Amino acid sequence: QILSKAYAVLSDAEQRAVYDEQGRVDEEGEALRGERDWQEYWRLLFRKITVKDIEDFEKSYKDSEEELADIKAAYMDFEGDMDRIIESVLCVDYTDEPRIRKIIEKAIDSGEVPSYKGFVKESKQKMIARKRRAEKEAREAEKTKDELGLSGEDDLKALIQSRNKDRKKEMDDFLAQLEAKYGNNTKKGGKKTAAKKGK
Repeated sequence: QILSKAYAVLSDAEQRAVYDEQGRVDEEGEALRGERDWQEYWRLLFRKITVKDIEDFEKSYKDSEEELADIKAAYMDFEGDMDRIIESVLCVDYTDEPRIRKIIEKAIDSGEVPSYKGFVKESKQKMIARKRRAEKEAREAEKTKDELGLSGEDDLKALIQSRNKDRKKEMDDFLAQLEAKYGNNTKKGGKKTAAKKGK
């Protein structure tokens, strides 16, 4: 809401001019009344991100100058630890490792980055463990996706709504149990207190 109010003031030429000149904001102005559906307003300004958008970004990012800079920065930050490099660079999974290795090796050979022992002398066991871990995670993700019957964004939205309903029902049931368990005791307790006072 604070960000929305700031945007409302700064995007309105008249209010912006008043703010720039006087450092004040018209709190009673229409833009700041809070009657607007902010979610709908932001959706007008920024379109919804889709799976296709992410896929398109991945295509344009891989093998780009930006990715190259990110790989070098991650290599430097983590001193050649491939586990952490793969976790931190965007759109990368274990199948990209040979490509990432070649990029780093080329940067080492050209003197752009130093040669870290953690990268150059990484054990085979560590590489195999990383690959197995990634494959296991991929299998688990696929299994979960199949179990939940997810194939697209609408399915995911339906799943979230369904889970919210289930949680609400669980909470209602829990509150009903508490009321049944402690509601009667409260009444009994009240009678006992009254009886004690009478004595």
